[in-house]
Amino acid sequence: QVQLVESGGGLVQAGGSLRLSCAASGRTFGAKTMGWFRQAPGKEREFVAGIAWSGGTTSYADSVKGRFTISRDNAANTVYLQMNNLKPEDTAVYYCAAAPVLGAVPRTTGNYNYWGQGTQVTVSS
Repeated sequence: QVQLVESGGGLVQAGGSLRLSCAASGRTFGAKTMGWFRQAPGKEREFVAGIAWSGGTTSYADSVKGRFTISRDNAANTVYLQMNNLKPEDTAVYYCAAAPVLGAVPRTTGNYNYWGQGTQVTVSS
């Protein structure tokens, strides 16, 4: 099992920044590719960003490209999501997820085996 714990969410004004962290523990060899997803009320959970084990491959949703940056520290078993120029439409619960996949960065929830409990991000206008 892999346990994922997110932190760093909160309330921020439009144009502001937040940095989310996700700490992995347990059988972390199962956390090869890491991803961030988000879910707004009444909407499907959607892919935000993902990063391969090596850190050399990343993928972003078009809606966040150029504003969000995903990174990872494998020594610390932690993945980060730096979110800049936040918009009200970024308001959602953000989830960290892990997939036992090397190289590729899946963008669908079904490819991820482990999930954190989520952290709320609220962007006011």
